Amino acid sequence: MRAETRHQLKTDRFTQATIGVAEATAHWTVEHKYKLIIGVVIAAAVVGAVLGSWYYITQQDDKANLELTKAVRTLETPIRPAGSPETPNAPSFASAQERAKAAKLQLQGVIDTYPHTHTADIARYLQGTNAIELGDKALAERELKDVASSHNSDLAALAKLALASFYANNNRNKEAVDLYKGLINKPTNTVSKVTAEMQLAGLYESSQQSMEAKQVYEQIVKDNPKTEAESMAKERLASLK
Repeated sequence: MRAETRHQLKTDRFTQATIGVAEATAHWTVEHKYKLIIGVVIAAAVVGAVLGSWYYITQQDDKANLELTKAVRTLETPIRPAGSPETPNAPSFASAQERAKAAKLQLQGVIDTYPHTHTADIARYLQGTNAIELGDKALAERELKDVASSHNSDLAALAKLALASFYANNNRNKEAVDLYKGLINKPTNTVSKVTAEMQLAGLYESSQQSMEAKQVYEQIVKDNPKTEAESMAKERLASLK
């Protein structure tokens, strides 16, 4: 199999998994009222000063990708109904916490073993969102802030979106608002302007700031005629009257 084909397959698998994680992250702030698809484009090109270092780094990224795939599969493993026994040849977990703990170990393995790869940055992002499910606030904030400051603007935007939701859910609204506004001013392939606007408006709603929410929704309607975003914004505006 050609190298570029292998790379595309791995990128596609990660993209599908990360879209699910990103969608779940976007829902937190507005209590699952909104569903916007966040397209994920993760740059995987590695630039080396010389051919030898480029080859080594690429090989490391390939190895890290394999380990990351295992962690993503763990995050996608289903949860068994309470009281149900394990089914042979059908992996499952007894609880979301059990699954999150298993994924945490795998993700940390990628981060520790391949710290300077692009894949490790992706693992840090997933580790941050996974830590939220575990209730480990310190780890969640640390990992998401680290990725939010990375040079990969698409991945950094996803981390900022998750971090903003984390702040909103922990009564740190000013920090959340600042992040959402930053994403609105500098949209990326992964977090569009309208995605950030919907999240910001939802935060204003949940904070009883109806006037601010109304202004954001009106802007969405103005900028996105004849789209799903316009319909959703109009629906929310109607409920604010």
